[in-house]
Amino acid sequence: MKEPSRTLAWICPACRQSVIVERSVFSLTAASSRAACPCGKSEIKIRPLENRVQITVPCISCGKDHQVTCSLDALLHQKAIALSCSASGLDCFYAGEEEAVFAAVRRLEEAADQLPPDEPAEGEEPGVFLNNIIMEEILGELKEIASRPHGVTCTCGADGWSLKVGYSAVDLICGTCGGALRIPAATASDLDDLCCKHKLIIKGR
Repeated sequence: MKEPSRTLAWICPACRQSVIVERSVFSLTAASSRAACPCGKSEIKIRPLENRVQITVPCISCGKDHQVTCSLDALLHQKAIALSCSASGLDCFYAGEEEAVFAAVRRLEEAADQLPPDEPAEGEEPGVFLNNIIMEEILGELKEIASRPHGVTCTCGADGWSLKVGYSAVDLICGTCGGALRIPAATASDLDDLCCKHKLIIKGR
């Protein structure tokens, strides 16, 4: 019988290639572990801390390493977890079931293809959004959803919320409990997903 495992993935900021590795549940919980990109210029670090785990991941968006903690239960049992860049809102790491992680990485690759080069051309100004057209369409679709009766609600029972627009995502924030729902706004796939939704539900705290 095959030992239970989890699939981990990120895009290397140095070579811009997707890195997907498999690690056994035992190795993730027994001791600190690492996984490196074949180019040798980026790696992830996972350190178990009782019922939580500390994860250090490289970020394709800002080029820096992000260190976060999440519950060990989420890492080992959720279908997929995603860690994102606080500056851009773009995902930088996935862990979970193989099929779900591969699907998430394909979408991240689509978004990463739109990232500007590390050194912009002379006279070129960085964009306000990763994809201005997609962001405009996403905001228009959100306005349409919000205009419907109970179009945007929170599981805490409140219906007041605010909008926070980022570089590649939009956050809907409950005005009562502070819970948030992140809406990716970087690719055509993000727009297609939102257009399929009649209502949006914020996960309350």
